[in-house]
Amino acid sequence: MPYLTAAVVLIGVLCVLNLILTLGLVRQTRRTGGGGVQHAGPPLVLGPGSPVGAFTAVTIDGEPVSHDTVTGLVGFFSAGCEPCHKLLPRFTEHARALGRENVLAVVGGDDAEAVEALAPVARVIVEDFDGPVAGAFQNTWTPALYLLGSDHHVVAAGGRLEDLPLASTA
Repeated sequence: MPYLTAAVVLIGVLCVLNLILTLGLVRQTRRTGGGGVQHAGPPLVLGPGSPVGAFTAVTIDGEPVSHDTVTGLVGFFSAGCEPCHKLLPRFTEHARALGRENVLAVVGGDDAEAVEALAPVARVIVEDFDGPVAGAFQNTWTPALYLLGSDHHVVAAGGRLEDLPLASTA
């Protein structure tokens, strides 16, 4: 019986010590600001300086589009994507300011609402999630935004407008 009592006391002491250390770590984390969650962004393959792969597609208006004709803002959206729908009003606002010829929107799945919102301000392509445009950008995530330079290379990429240099101009 004395061994059992000693084991219970030892376990109790270890538990109290563990609690004290844990509370100390929480306090230190709060003090240093390490508890804030940072936006990691979507897992994008193409980063700044990357060339866009070759592709050809046709917009909903019948306009041919290729990797040689796309510069400016490119956005990928998908049906049923809540963050995409939250981003849509601000994206269309920026697209309107940039001009329709400088904006390409790729909508994956059946999302008539998104297509209707984007059509007046962007060249819109509706394609499957594994379509040619998504393949050229190696894009598997939505929303995903790319800013392309006149050399058709990625200038900036991210999942929010704040990730792109144009966000500060609006």
